[in-house]
Amino acid sequence: MRNSLATRAALLDAAVKRFARDGYDDVGMRDVAGDVGIDAALVVRYFGSKEQLFEAAIDSCFDGEHFWEGDRADFGRRIADQLVFGAAKKPGKMQGLSIILRSLGSAKALEVVQRSCVQDFMQPLTDWLGGDDAPVRARLMAGLLMGMSIGREMTGGPQTLSQEHCELLRDRLADLLQSLADG
Repeated sequence: MRNSLATRAALLDAAVKRFARDGYDDVGMRDVAGDVGIDAALVVRYFGSKEQLFEAAIDSCFDGEHFWEGDRADFGRRIADQLVFGAAKKPGKMQGLSIILRSLGSAKALEVVQRSCVQDFMQPLTDWLGGDDAPVRARLMAGLLMGMSIGREMTGGPQTLSQEHCELLRDRLADLLQSLADG
């Protein structure tokens, strides 16, 4: 591969697949390089360290979209509607979750995951929520969103419920989310 952007993208894709399957501790730079058919020194050139490669792999799985952007007044309904009726999560998001879950046993990986989660999600969400209890509401909201997202993937989404039950689920979830957003 002569194109540096293509090489970097291929390395990142290989890293995502490896970390999602094997976790942080069981993936080496040579493994990732071997999957792409290049020398391991190029992984260091593009990413610096295994830790930086791991962080890039996690970041690449999430699109950086901030679900809290938009009108606060309809936040709960908008997000609940997406969780219940929206399209299934893109595969990358589930790979990102797999990377995180398979790597939490590693102290180094846990440090990266926590830093990334706080910097890219929890702190911006806490700031958006505002108020003295914003950190508590942010944790509750994050847990609810993650649980609902995982549950949706595990149970097959809205097609496993009647339309009436989907609407009831959306409405109750919307109330919970809105109460957390409003404080």
